[in-house]
Amino acid sequence: MNYTLNQLQIFLKIAETLSITKAAEELHLTQPAVSIQLKNFQAQFDMPLTEVVGRKIYITEFGKEIAASAERIIEQVYAINYKTAAYKGLLTGSIKISVVSTGKYVMPYFLSDFLKLHPEVELVMDVTNKRDVVESLSRNDVDFSLVSVLPPKLEIEKMELLKNKLYLVGNTERSFPEENTTAIFKDLPLIFREDGSGTLQTMMNYLSRNNIRFLKKMELKSNEAVKQAIISGMGYSVMPLIGLRNELLNKDLQIINVKGLPITTQWTLIWMKGKNHSPAAAAYLEYLNEHTQRIIADKFNWYEQY
Repeated sequence: MNYTLNQLQIFLKIAETLSITKAAEELHLTQPAVSIQLKNFQAQFDMPLTEVVGRKIYITEFGKEIAASAERIIEQVYAINYKTAAYKGLLTGSIKISVVSTGKYVMPYFLSDFLKLHPEVELVMDVTNKRDVVESLSRNDVDFSLVSVLPPKLEIEKMELLKNKLYLVGNTERSFPEENTTAIFKDLPLIFREDGSGTLQTMMNYLSRNNIRFLKKMELKSNEAVKQAIISGMGYSVMPLIGLRNELLNKDLQIINVKGLPITTQWTLIWMKGKNHSPAAAAYLEYLNEHTQRIIADKFNWYEQY
């Protein structure tokens, strides 16, 4: 046997995702590179690790045993790395964070300097919709979650990071008055996020609270997709300001002032109540307590002007 740690990591990711494409995306590799490593790994075993039925890949029973062994080996390698760093007096370990999709415009700025201070700390960050974020937190799969709407059924502790402001947004083909009533919505085709999205929940609460009649044009699964649809002239939407900086500066999008907007919520880092934090996670909370206001002033000056 002459397999490498890299091959073990790739095979384990394939076993987790059941997809060479997804494994490549999560490992930041090309699909051909992952396929070649899987082929080289398989060549070292007499029994198949995977089988393809139709166009879908499955892990054989033997492959599942190898994947379980690979996971244990990788964990031991990480343990060796952590112990080596700890011996040198460095902060070690990992921080796992699940982030709602729009939070990808927020969370990196609250992490980058901390990770530079502690290069031996490993970050695992999953960006998905609110429903999946809350599920990962409730299963204790992550240390923290970043949300803009607090989950009502979980006992959590929290730290507020940044205001979340949502405006009615359209492209710049049409001019609007400086002030508009909510009656404007009845003439605008609206684009919505998918079920499970915190943005959708906030938008629907606003429409319902103000008894607004609206025309639903379509439903899309990411804020990026919504932005591109708006820019192309397909409709309008209530969107978080945080992801619109470049499009507003380039005049691809405009904010339409409407009574009751912006909706203001709060980007909040949450964790399960009573959670026993690892040294790395505890150090990160201490860092945020000390530096959150500085980060907002340094990184979000443009945002605070709206």
